[in-house]
Amino acid sequence: MRVVIAAGGTGGHMYPAIAYAKAFQRHDPDGQILFVGTGKVVEQNILSQEGFPVESIQVEGFVGKSILSMLRALWLLPHSLWRALRILRSPKVDLVIGTGGYFSPPIVCAAWLLHIPRVILEPNAMPGLANRLLGPLADRVFLAFDSAKSFFSSHKVRVIGTPIRQAFVLDHPPALPGKVAHLLIFGGSQGAQAINSAMLEAVERSEILRTSVTLTHQTGAADYERIRQGYEQCGMQAYVQSFLFDMPKELAKADLVICRAGASTLAELAAYGKVGILIPFPHATHNHQEMNASTMERAGAARMLRQTDLNGQKLTEEIERLMQDIPALQAMARQSWKFRKIDATEHMVRECLTLVHP
Repeated sequence: MRVVIAAGGTGGHMYPAIAYAKAFQRHDPDGQILFVGTGKVVEQNILSQEGFPVESIQVEGFVGKSILSMLRALWLLPHSLWRALRILRSPKVDLVIGTGGYFSPPIVCAAWLLHIPRVILEPNAMPGLANRLLGPLADRVFLAFDSAKSFFSSHKVRVIGTPIRQAFVLDHPPALPGKVAHLLIFGGSQGAQAINSAMLEAVERSEILRTSVTLTHQTGAADYERIRQGYEQCGMQAYVQSFLFDMPKELAKADLVICRAGASTLAELAAYGKVGILIPFPHATHNHQEMNASTMERAGAARMLRQTDLNGQKLTEEIERLMQDIPALQAMARQSWKFRKIDATEHMVRECLTLVHP
């Protein structure tokens, strides 16, 4: 079986798609998986690590753009659709998977024109514009949150959770944190300057953090040197990297995580029963990251800190509060573990195999 997956731009889109790809490989070791992305360096880096080929199409987003950018995106659509048709025709493709985002429509629309079975994944509590537009063309719509069901035809919808890679699947509950000794900080695959700056300021102002914890910090390439030097100057024991490829290993070590609130990130936190101080990306489409974070906070599985309120003092207070109240931290860890859905990937693959071979 030959499967094409439209996924690109960020790790949040890439890693659930990689979970699908590896699940299809387990079911069909002789099958072929091709990723289609936008040609960004992060796509090449991640997929080369995972061993999957990738093709690129030239496409740009509409939401939140200037009129000039929107006109350019419209102008690119015919070319991107033609490119998608060529990718799907040679050789013939059996299934197309769209993971949301502006790169999905050309591939999913081309699959519809060629009568190739097609499915889409919506991992957020509030569906993105691309997936809402593609819903009528999809044969199946896989959701992570019940709140997204009303945007799609009910007979197509399957609420399965967010797919995670097999490396995140534990066969037993993790030990509850007995203290906060190690922090993990990351702002998505490309980093987040606001989180980086607030964390550095928190360490500079808090002797408790400097002397009581170690940390791992994924900064993104653009901010790596500034943050590395900042920790060095204040004597903080920190492992600083522009990108962390082995996130399961880093999550396993962490007692507390400071991060964004993308759907993949939350699924991975839950898979390890980790507590997050969630700082939603304020410019996410339809504010879906804040809705994701709010869902986790209401369930008692995380704390949400909006970026408008983010500074070193506030972040210090949030971290030290949890350091000083371990029973509360442990209760949140239990709630986080309850959110784990480790069968999402297998559920989706079984549904897809039924579509291809009814």
